[in-house]
Amino acid sequence: MRNAKHEVPAAPLEGIRVVDLTSVIMGPFGTRILADMGADVIKVEPPEGDGLRPATGGRIGANMLNLYRNKRSITLDLKTEPDRERMRALIRTADVLVHNLRPQVMARLGFTYAEVRRLNPDIVYCAAHGFGSDGPYGHKPAYDDLIQASSGYASTAVPLTGEPAYASAVICDKLAGQAIAYAILGALLHRERGGGGQAVEVPMFETAIDFNLVEQFGQATYVPARGPPGYPRIQSRERRPFRTADGYACILPYSAKNWFDFLDFVGRSDWKSDDRFRERDQRNAHIDILYAMIREEAPKRTTAEWVAFCDSADIPCMPVIGLAELADDPHVQAVGLMPVVEHPTEGPYHALRSPIRFSKAPYRLRRHAPGPGQDTEEILRELEPSRLSEQGADAD
Repeated sequence: MRNAKHEVPAAPLEGIRVVDLTSVIMGPFGTRILADMGADVIKVEPPEGDGLRPATGGRIGANMLNLYRNKRSITLDLKTEPDRERMRALIRTADVLVHNLRPQVMARLGFTYAEVRRLNPDIVYCAAHGFGSDGPYGHKPAYDDLIQASSGYASTAVPLTGEPAYASAVICDKLAGQAIAYAILGALLHRERGGGGQAVEVPMFETAIDFNLVEQFGQATYVPARGPPGYPRIQSRERRPFRTADGYACILPYSAKNWFDFLDFVGRSDWKSDDRFRERDQRNAHIDILYAMIREEAPKRTTAEWVAFCDSADIPCMPVIGLAELADDPHVQAVGLMPVVEHPTEGPYHALRSPIRFSKAPYRLRRHAPGPGQDTEEILRELEPSRLSEQGADAD
């Protein structure tokens, strides 16, 4: 499926075919990133449809409209031999196969890496699991809450609330989805440079730990530890949006100049000579005091007044914007992030464009999210030459 060297693709991954055996959010988010870059992502669904599809009220749920855009859907019942043979034909034409099924399921279906490699030695085979397959948790199922709990993420709320808490987002699923995308891109580049196909594993648990410990490892990075884990500034109970006269805002003096300009503005210039606030390490050690001071000052002005002052002083500041308000935000509108388009069956919807911009390959919404198996006939017709070629090779 790769383009000839002299051809210039219209999109970074044009000509790359991805067979997608993932479901729910983690895998589909990763393959959406690839699809947005031009890959031909073929979503393989069982006859009952993907688990994210609504049981009633339509074939395409709200979450799917953007998660499944730029993809095609084929329905295959991999419990039957005829559809397993169709899957084998599809694999022969693919550059990538990605799945988030447990290893024993793939073995039962006959699509382990060893079996797939025999069909297509150059394929990149990406297995996205909850836990690394060679560890004692390798057999366990995984969902976002489970990974937030086990990766240390939920425990980061303890200094703030006194008990563990989940983020109000499926953060680990989406994080692992991004890891799937960049892992596949790395394997494709390795293949392009002569390394051939290979197996890639993306474990959600280990990926979440790596992500969480970028700043949370703290002084526990050293052996022996030079202090507790954690990042003091973000462990402050005062670190939260500040109530203004008419709403909420993030007001974030960061550098020494930011803090000194802020202190002058609110009439606390005498704090600038306080040893607790003159240097960064000291400020971070006493950040609760500084944030409490902002909380006291914030209600004295409107959100717009705070934004105007902070912008003039180059102090980071943004209003708290509600989810329902994002589509009307002037920046979101100016960059065309959430245009309203017409889906063939679901009607108008906000079609989030890819946030990534390529100067030579602008993003295009090539396909709306498909209904279950919507492209089955089209894809099977494309496979006929491959299957005939394979039969001819066997006869020889």
